[in-house]
Amino acid sequence: MNTNKINLKNLLPIFIGVFCIYYSFKDISFSEFKEYFTKINYLWVFVGIFLGALSHISRSYRWKFLIEPLGYKLGFINSVLTVFSAYLINYTIPRAGDIARGTMISKYENIPFEKAIGTIVAERAVDVISILVIIMIGLIIEFDKISNKLTDFLEQSDFSTLLWSSLIVLFIVASLYLIIKRFKFYKKIKLFLTGLIDGITIIFRMKKRNQFIFHSVFIWVMYVLMFYFTSKAFVGLNQVSFFELMISFTLAALSIMFSNGGIGIYPLAVEESLGWYGVQSTIGLAFGWVMWLSQTLMVVIFGGLSLFILPFINRSNSK
Repeated sequence: MNTNKINLKNLLPIFIGVFCIYYSFKDISFSEFKEYFTKINYLWVFVGIFLGALSHISRSYRWKFLIEPLGYKLGFINSVLTVFSAYLINYTIPRAGDIARGTMISKYENIPFEKAIGTIVAERAVDVISILVIIMIGLIIEFDKISNKLTDFLEQSDFSTLLWSSLIVLFIVASLYLIIKRFKFYKKIKLFLTGLIDGITIIFRMKKRNQFIFHSVFIWVMYVLMFYFTSKAFVGLNQVSFFELMISFTLAALSIMFSNGGIGIYPLAVEESLGWYGVQSTIGLAFGWVMWLSQTLMVVIFGGLSLFILPFINRSNSK
């Protein structure tokens, strides 16, 4: 029974990714899609990769501010290598990288595993707050456009369309509730909320709070700029504003949790969100895949090298 649950938990993100790939390409001309890859300016893609790498390095440096109040020192090199390794491992099982990251830093830096995991939970709490802030900023700035689109949808829809839309939303909410209750996810949600509160309290107790906040802001600014500058590679996205791209980025970032490393669902989220702003599906999907592939390539290269290097530079600390 437990094995079946574990298999379902591991396989479901893969099924979601495969379905999203099928769904996104079913109405797309593949020859037209491939053509965009020959026309894009790859200089902007490399700028995006560079900014993405900077955000990961900043995250590695920020980690020490969470570790130090616990009475331990964290080596910067080991921190960088474990962070990149964790991102790579996340492509196998979602969030498995966090457990691996805690395990590796415990082994190589002699920091108790439970304390290392506690700091990672606190880090995720800050990430949740950061992305909520970005969403709020985007919604406030783009409020008129979003409200106008919702108004147009309501005006153009007849009673039966609205009724069916309401029933579908109700069905999804009811299904999620039953799934949560069936698999006892509510306990995990409770633990997550507890971790969120604990993470916030750790920040207020931190001696170098300002430096921690600076790196937290820097990380997410790099993420947004990574998305923005990569979009510059596509001529067809020049009409999309910075804040419209920011809304698209947040939706794409949230989608990553539903499949292994965001495969399939990340490009689809980019395509669907940009479609709100009149971007052609093929361009939006091509941009989504370029974003995903470029960042995945960076993680695979640096993450693979990190996993290979870690044991060699920590021979004296290996247990």
